Amino acid sequence: MSVLIKPLVTEKVSALNEKGKYGFVVDRKANKVDIKKAVEKMYGVTVEDVNTMNYLGKTKSRYTKSKVITGRTPSFKKAIVTVADGEVIDFYSEI
Repeated sequence: MSVLIKPLVTEKVSALNEKGKYGFVVDRKANKVDIKKAVEKMYGVTVEDVNTMNYLGKTKSRYTKSKVITGRTPSFKKAIVTVADGEVIDFYSEI
C-alpha cells in the first residue's frame, strides 16, 4: 500500500513549510502511525506530529446542449506533518 500519494504545494501549506510543517495527500485508509513511518522512510527526517483531515469531494455541475450533468470530485485525505527543529523536506530535489 502506497501511503503517500503526493505532496501538497499550495500557498497555505507553503507558508506552513517555514514553521516545519509539510502537507501530503495520503491514502484514505492510512492512519497516523503509517503516515509517520512513510515520511520518515522516504525523506529521512524525524516526524514529531501528524494531523489528518478527511475532505469530501465537491459537487460540480456542467451545462450541455441536451441536459445538466452533475457529479462529484474525488474525496481525499490530507496530512499535515510536523518535523523536528532544524530538519527540512525538499520536494524539488528529485526534479
